[in-house]
Amino acid sequence: MVDWEAVRMICSLDFWRMAVYWTLALVYSHLYLLFAPRLSTLFPSLIRPPPSAFPRCRFAPGPECPVQRPICIVTGATSGLGEAASRALAAEGFHVLLAGRCPQALNKTIQKIKKHDRDACVEAFQVDISSIHSIMKFETAIKQWLGGSNLHPSIQLLINNAGIFAKSCRVTADGFDQMIETNYLGAFCLTNALLPLLKSSPVPSRIVNVTSFTHRCVSHVDINEGIVAREKFCVLSTSEKYRFAQKYEYSKFCTLLFSYELHRQLYATDSDSIVSVVAADPGAVATNIMRELPPSLKNLAFMVLGLLQLLQPPESGVGSIIDAALAPPEASGKYFFGAKGRTMKSSSVSYDVKLAEKLWSTSFQLFQECKARI
Repeated sequence: MVDWEAVRMICSLDFWRMAVYWTLALVYSHLYLLFAPRLSTLFPSLIRPPPSAFPRCRFAPGPECPVQRPICIVTGATSGLGEAASRALAAEGFHVLLAGRCPQALNKTIQKIKKHDRDACVEAFQVDISSIHSIMKFETAIKQWLGGSNLHPSIQLLINNAGIFAKSCRVTADGFDQMIETNYLGAFCLTNALLPLLKSSPVPSRIVNVTSFTHRCVSHVDINEGIVAREKFCVLSTSEKYRFAQKYEYSKFCTLLFSYELHRQLYATDSDSIVSVVAADPGAVATNIMRELPPSLKNLAFMVLGLLQLLQPPESGVGSIIDAALAPPEASGKYFFGAKGRTMKSSSVSYDVKLAEKLWSTSFQLFQECKARI
């Protein structure tokens, strides 16, 4: 029996963009980590050595420290990388607050974590990152929970992990493209909402934004005056063909711009800042994020990536996220990739300061407008 959905997908430009561009971007990242140290030694004038790796620094409070167990929030915590990160950070001694849309999935995840570690401190909070109203309710719930606990009223770690890959055009209640709001704009709004709790921490705090190697597919050719205008976040016409591959790349590109701009605002320009910001790219991971693709194509993609030894299970892929979460404060502004504490440069255009500032101002204005409507 012919899988016509898969046939139609193969005939689309988006499929070949993913098959070719995304694979090349992933291969480039791995080859860079593999060969750059050697080539930079042989050709120091042509190739720069890769940035230094950062060690994981376990939290070790003194007896007088007001924070004995740091608090961590993980979005998209009910499956894949979010679940793996929650389990790993709970094992590191964090009090992990799992954030997700489905209460049943949250409870199931807590049971799985407790099964492996009975002493794990985990809590469940319901939130839909593609809804500003839900994010504001989540902020209120977190503050109420902190107020009713014997913990310090602050947050030490926020991991913006929630993300989707949508094959079709969908509009959120806020009027934005669902993939854009879930993968980028929601994380932007959540971070700004929780920033006072991160700043009030008596010990260094950290924001980790999970991005993707697919951001490299947004090149200077794609950059134009309107790339960070509000129209890019909205669905202007449902009659237009939905370029889902480009939308996904764009959402991850925006996440990087946002990460670097927040780093500049919080850490680079203030030597006394306790809030550091890093980006983490887990690479290709066998999660369920591609569930909207035809099963035959998803299985084929996983098989090819597996043969190339580029596909990881969530337990391994989460390495770069945990590295980013536990790195020392001076790792702020870095792009973690490849686990083992390694970092590398993201695409050159992701460091465009003016572009990042424009994206920030547009996103913040939209955030304020959405809050005003609640």
